[in-house]
Amino acid sequence: MTSAPIPVFSPSDARERLLSLRAVLFDLDGVLTPTADVHMSAWARLFSPYLASRGIAEPYTDADYFAYIDGKPRYDGVRSFLASRSISLPEGTPDDSPQLETVCGLGNRKNSAFTESLEADGVAPYPGSLRFLDAVVDAGLLVAVVSSSRNADPVLRAAGIRDRFDVVVDGLVADEKGLAGKPSPATYAYGAHLLGLRPEQCVVVEDAHSGVQAGRDGKFGLVLGVDRGAGVAELLESGADIVVDDLDVLLPLSSHTSSTPTPGEPA
Repeated sequence: MTSAPIPVFSPSDARERLLSLRAVLFDLDGVLTPTADVHMSAWARLFSPYLASRGIAEPYTDADYFAYIDGKPRYDGVRSFLASRSISLPEGTPDDSPQLETVCGLGNRKNSAFTESLEADGVAPYPGSLRFLDAVVDAGLLVAVVSSSRNADPVLRAAGIRDRFDVVVDGLVADEKGLAGKPSPATYAYGAHLLGLRPEQCVVVEDAHSGVQAGRDGKFGLVLGVDRGAGVAELLESGADIVVDDLDVLLPLSSHTSSTPTPGEPA
């Protein structure tokens, strides 16, 4: 028995749907900035020697990153990957030293590697994403960043785009507000709430399976996938309405969007 075909929007369909909505909620790493590559490198620097130190023959690969880590809060990523290798560690606490062999200790070890790379090399936004961001704002839509990372603020500042976003919901905000991380839609729903909107009035832009699932399960108005390595078919299967390899595929956007809310929408 074959499964039902996955409905896919064309670029023109996606543009039309986007312009009927009120806001665009962007993931950060892999969507606005190429910091997903920095994260991937930091995870590899953590887990490759760690597995070797435990005598585990199955090496850490990029496939592990996409399957178990991508888009999730840091400690959830550690926990998920360790489970894939049948490794159980004490949870620890977020202030654990990076040298401790706990879930939080390993997560903090990875974050140290990420911070070192960011400070040494810096980061620039994807040019296509920056053009798309400009076009979205010019069309009258609100924008926000919703990221699982606890490093969202320094990454946005390093990329020179922190001032473009009044609303940033990151891993620190999620902890403060008690919000479940992706694939739960809670952080995206909170981002929409801070903009005064409902999920169905917003676009979610994601490159990770967990983030796409969050957009789908939260019943957002459009879930736009960006394939930076997770795979087109896989992102569609996770719930994306369309998957592009760069956001400027959707340009130009028409600026003929109404600023008058439909009945029942917040002004």
